[in-house]
Formats: sequence, structure tokens, C-alpha cells
Amino acid sequence: MLSLRQRAWISGGLSALVSLAIGILLLYSFLNQREADRFDRALIERHTQVVVALSYAAKDPSRLAELLFDPQYQTPFSGRYWQVTSQAGQSFASGSLLGASLPGGDIAPTGLVLRDASNPDIEAVRIAAQRITLEDGSSWVVAVAESLAQLQADRRDLRQSLGAAFALVAVIGLASVLFQTAAILRPLDRLRRDVARRWDRDEPLSAADYPEEVAPLVGDINTLLTRNREIVSRSRRQAADLAHALKTPSAILRNELTVLAEGAQDMSKALDALDRVDAQLARSLARLRTANTCETVQAKTDLSHSIQRFQRLFGMMAERDGKLLSVACEPGLAVRMDAQDIEEVLGNLLDNALKWSRKRLALTARRRKGAIELVIEDDGPGIPESDRAEAVRSGARLDTSKPGTGLGLAIASDLLQAYGAALVLEDSAALGGLAARITLPARPAGDVQDPG
Repeated sequence: MLSLRQRAWISGGLSALVSLAIGILLLYSFLNQREADRFDRALIERHTQVVVALSYAAKDPSRLAELLFDPQYQTPFSGRYWQVTSQAGQSFASGSLLGASLPGGDIAPTGLVLRDASNPDIEAVRIAAQRITLEDGSSWVVAVAESLAQLQADRRDLRQSLGAAFALVAVIGLASVLFQTAAILRPLDRLRRDVARRWDRDEPLSAADYPEEVAPLVGDINTLLTRNREIVSRSRRQAADLAHALKTPSAILRNELTVLAEGAQDMSKALDALDRVDAQLARSLARLRTANTCETVQAKTDLSHSIQRFQRLFGMMAERDGKLLSVACEPGLAVRMDAQDIEEVLGNLLDNALKWSRKRLALTARRRKGAIELVIEDDGPGIPESDRAEAVRSGARLDTSKPGTGLGLAIASDLLQAYGAALVLEDSAALGGLAARITLPARPAGDVQDPG
């Protein structure tokens, strides 16, 4: 489906070119006719000159060459000719004919006739011929001719001039279409930007800020924004209520199992099963939350601020376990994700790295090719390459020697995929263990939500 901008460009460009072509054709037809009329008027004037000269030299037609001063009449086959023929059939002609005769130049009606003609002696010409009767009663056929080559050359020059004018005007017209399209669609572009900005600020759009044709759409968008905001809020609230409702009985069961375990009963399998139930519930609730929010909310989070908080929290946890967490984060990083979702991803991956690291783990955040790259790595045993896809997809526990559900990577992957981000597991070149590399959609550095 073509965009409105493309439709405007194509339709405007085609209509401009068609209108221009029709205009150029009409103009060419008009100018071409004017050129032909000018040619005929000049021919008629020369015919009149020959008639006047003949009236003075009727008794001695050989003097006509002296009375007609145009040098082209004396240049052989110059393209300009005259010829007079008496009633007795005697002909007198310009020197330019060089003994030849005009085609049909000795036959003409009493009215002036213009026609095109040619013969083997001369090129194609246009002839003005008329039979006249002088005051002395003598009858003559007076004919003058002009080569059509000059008319054709004039027409060729006219076509070239109009072609150049058409190309110039076409370029100007197409540029005008582009500018006009940009001017017409500017309010829609502004509306698109304002929708995202007003969503973030929880402000309605003002119909007075847009043209009257767009104003009704603004009211509909305000209604949709309000409804979507309510849907998002209700969905997140329901997910939170469901999580709270499930956590209470889960906590009760965990306490009861712990009491039984303290009474010398083996509750490890039950506790492990309960851990997996909690993790699966957390994964399902995360999917439910992102399914109802990530596509509709124009979320934005100050990633640098979140990383600073996690650095303090996990730094203390690592120090307690005799490990070292190193963090390298560029300032002013912002991502298109809800704060709760990105922090859940960070928490799961850092918890996983802390659990499996031997002495060191690291977090790196930086801008890279229009996006933001997060790398969380450790010096632990890592995950074999053949098992990495399964670990991210299903959350299966690949090693039961440490506590946990194995769903941390899967939950992080679900959340990231919902926002169009990517999680890749690979070997850590710096620490030798596992590296979790995340590519996140970025936001402009100046468009960061206030963390307070």
C-alpha cells in the first residue's frame, strides 16, 4: 500500500506532466500556425511587389529583374523565386530559377491561391499565384514561391525551444509538487509526533493546533488515546492483582514446606516444584503484561539510572559472596521499554551471572549503530553452544547443582522479544564464561523520562 506522500507525489507529478504536455501541445499548435501565417503573409507581400513591378513594366517585362531588388532573386536556386506568364504563354522569371520554371506557375485562377508544390528542377516550395488583368487589358499569371526548407527550419527551432521550456517547466512543476506535498502533509507529520509526545505526558491533543480538515481526526485520536491508556492501566493492574493473589498462597505453601523440612522430612522436591510454579507464573504474568502494553505504550526509560541502581544492589551481593562486579555504562542512555520490564530483564541476567560466576562478572552498556547494546558476562562455566537456544526458549535447567528454576533467561527473552529487542548468548571474550548480549531500541538522549 502506497503512503499518502507517495500517492501525492505520483498523482501530482502525473497530473502536472499531463497538464504541461497538453499546454505545450496547444502552445506549439498555436505558434506553428502563427509561423505558417507569417510565412504566407510574407509570400503574399512579395506577390504584391511583383504585381506592382509588372504594372510598370508590362510593355517590357524583361525590366522586372531591375525593379525587384531582392538579391535572393538573382542567386541561383536561393529558395526565393518569381515568374510571370503572359496570355500568349511567354514566361519571364527570376534569375534564381536559372532557366527552370515553377510547378504550375503558369496556371492560376483570378483569385490568389496559395499551395505547396515541387518538381524535379527545384525543391518543395509554397507558391502564391493569381491571374491578373492590367489596365491596358493584358492578362498575366503572376506567381512567387518560397522554399519550404526555411519554414521547416523555423518549425524545428520552435520545437527545440518548446522542448527546452517543457523540460525546465517540468522540473519546476515536479519540485512544486514535492514542496506542496510536504506542506500539505506537514500537519499529519506533526500530529504523528504529537501523539507520541502527548501520550508520554498524558496530555490531550488540541484541535486548534491543526487545520480544520484534520481537527475531527484529532478528537477521535484523543478518544483512542484515552481508551488505550485505560486498557494499559487496567491490564497492568490486573496482572499485578493476579500476581499478588498468587504470591500469598505460594508463600503459605513455601512456609509449610519449610516447616516440614525442618522436621527432618525431605521436602526438596516439593520446594523445587514450587519454585518452578512461581517462575512459570512470573513468566506468564510477564508475557501478559507486555502483550497488553509494549505495542500501545510509548514507553521510555532512563537506562543509565536503572543500571546505577543495579550496580549498587548487585555490587553489594557480589561483595558478600567474595566476587567483583564491574560496570561500564555510557551516560544518558534511554530505551523504548517500560521501566519494570527492562529492570526485570537486567535483574534476571545479573542474578544468573552472579550465581554462576567464580570471581568476576561485568555489565557493559553503550550506544552502537543507532541502538543500545548491553553485555552481561561472567567467568563461570558458561553454556555449551548446542544448549543455548534451548536455554533461552524453554527455560530448562541445564545444571541442577545450583538452586533456581532455569527460567531467568527465558523470561528475559520473552520480555525483549515483545519490544523488538534481541538476546544472544555467546562466549565471553573478556572473562571466559557466558556473555548475554542484548540489542535494545534507543531513544534520543534528550527524551528521557524523569526517574523521580
